[in-house]
Amino acid sequence: MVRRAKAGNGHVKQLRPAVLAGIFVVAGVLSWAGARLWNAYGTLPGVPLAAPIVLGVIAVVLLATALSLRARLRAQRERRPGAKGVEPLMAARAVVFGQASALVAALVAGMYGGVGVFLLADGLEVPARRDQAWYAAFSVLAGAAVIAAALFLEHVLKLPEDDDTTPHSPART
Repeated sequence: MVRRAKAGNGHVKQLRPAVLAGIFVVAGVLSWAGARLWNAYGTLPGVPLAAPIVLGVIAVVLLATALSLRARLRAQRERRPGAKGVEPLMAARAVVFGQASALVAALVAGMYGGVGVFLLADGLEVPARRDQAWYAAFSVLAGAAVIAAALFLEHVLKLPEDDDTTPHSPART
């Protein structure tokens, strides 16, 4: 379902790790600057405990989906009796879900990473700030897990490269 191809040809474009890294860095820098500004004018909002938990659940769902689809594709490829195939539309939806999750996870992990860096630089003498720094660190790790699971899902569902050197069938010419 995933191909390295030009947009607009009916295929989902492959997600690039460099784009995710860029989103992470930009979100982190903006979040760090925003945390500095917000802290100068009032109290910094906290990192919710639910953030790493929700990201972790999404990572588990993506990984379970990838493992399930990989097993189904393997059974289909080996022509096992009773093998349940993978519907192309379902595979496309899984890839799009994975890509969207990876993009959002890069943004959220960068945001919490920026806040975490600010908290580390500002000092962790206050126990509440120390807890917030831990929540931010776990959010970054859980975001990385979402990205890894999404890239694995995309790898599982990647279509083989087309050979442009193969002759066209007579029916198409």
